[in-house]
Amino acid sequence: QVQLVESGGGLVQPGGSLRLSCAASGSIFSINVMGWYRQAPGKQRELVARIISGGSTNYADSVKGRFTISRDNVKNTVTLQMNSLKPEDTAVYYCNADLTYYNGRYLNTDVYWGQGTQVTVSS
Repeated sequence: QVQLVESGGGLVQPGGSLRLSCAASGSIFSINVMGWYRQAPGKQRELVARIISGGSTNYADSVKGRFTISRDNVKNTVTLQMNSLKPEDTAVYYCNADLTYYNGRYLNTDVYWGQGTQVTVSS
């Protein structure tokens, strides 16, 4: 009933930029938190950035000053602008949303994940 669809990954040279987008669709009542996580080969999935409905943001120390997260509460989208990319940013990036939706009978709250999009930073 709810889907998160990501776009914008790809291959970029060190120092370059990429923009990731994620759109949530379905019988959504409200979205509390939207964010981006990433998982590099052989490593655990980690938080990159998240944004709460009121606009407060949190960033991993490794991306502060380089990445910017934003959201559109009307369109239910979240965007991650990634600048000054480094090889260590290479990972699969996952969109995440903590949201309330209507299941046909009542409101329910759950956490959803996108399918992931590959970001590769290499020369």
